[in-house]
Amino acid sequence: MAEATASNLGIAAERVLVASTGVIGKRLPMKCILTATPSLVKELRRNGGKKAAEAIMTTDRWPKLSALRWESAGDSVTIGGIAKGSGMIRPQMATMLCFLATDAYARPGVLQKILRETVENSFNRITVDGDMSTNDCVFLLATGEKGAAPEIAERNSFGRQFKEALLEVCLDLAKMIVRDGEGATKFLEVNVRGTPSDAEAKMVGMAIANSPLVKTAFFASDPNWGRILAAIGRAPIAQLDVSKVAIHLNEVRVVRNGALDADYAEAKGLAVMRLPEIRIGVDLGAGYASARVWTSDLSHDYVRINAEYRS
Repeated sequence: MAEATASNLGIAAERVLVASTGVIGKRLPMKCILTATPSLVKELRRNGGKKAAEAIMTTDRWPKLSALRWESAGDSVTIGGIAKGSGMIRPQMATMLCFLATDAYARPGVLQKILRETVENSFNRITVDGDMSTNDCVFLLATGEKGAAPEIAERNSFGRQFKEALLEVCLDLAKMIVRDGEGATKFLEVNVRGTPSDAEAKMVGMAIANSPLVKTAFFASDPNWGRILAAIGRAPIAQLDVSKVAIHLNEVRVVRNGALDADYAEAKGLAVMRLPEIRIGVDLGAGYASARVWTSDLSHDYVRINAEYRS
């Protein structure tokens, strides 16, 4: 694939990046791909982002695009990206692909560290079903169209602006993947704080976000707080004092000091659970670190889509 694409573009094969998705273990239809490559190269357009986003869709219900433009040193700078993903989503690895590009300039190697940090705080904080496929990828390309100034560097002011903009675009795309989760009816944000480290906060957040019992409760609009507390308890963290745990659903405090809050009323919890977007707040009372992850509920349609995937 790389050689055929490079040949038609008139560039070296090592400059072509390859990504794929599909049924695990099934070989790609290389004859079709190689036959189509010349015409695909001829169809390349500067305004072809939407078509490219549509082309990489599988069970996605809509194309995922995001872009940001800002002024720096009197010139406009742009970051744009497309992504695909809907099921088998828990990056590191997952069935998600993301392609990002910027017209800013960066020396070789500079973008790698920036991208790793950005991915950790965006795509690696999402989960739809906790399942992992055989591949995922996020590519960031710098075209250098704007010339060598301003230059992306880790410690200069433009580099900091670039990192913030890149994170905004990646978060936008990552959240689109969750909102488009297979069979999803609700978008859930899990905020965890009060842990000794950010890493432990993320572990707790992911334990909640990946729990089938938690996710099905949200699908049913059932404020079953015990399932959330149980997920916290099985997170692989060093220690947990249940008597310090607090849980909120949006602004409604459900759990205080590890037990049902005395002021909680089921009607309040039900009102929140019926909303399409819900924040789950967790405070472990054991430190000052925090983390945020995003997930969706788990519905009947998720089972149907994946049961019928090959048929």
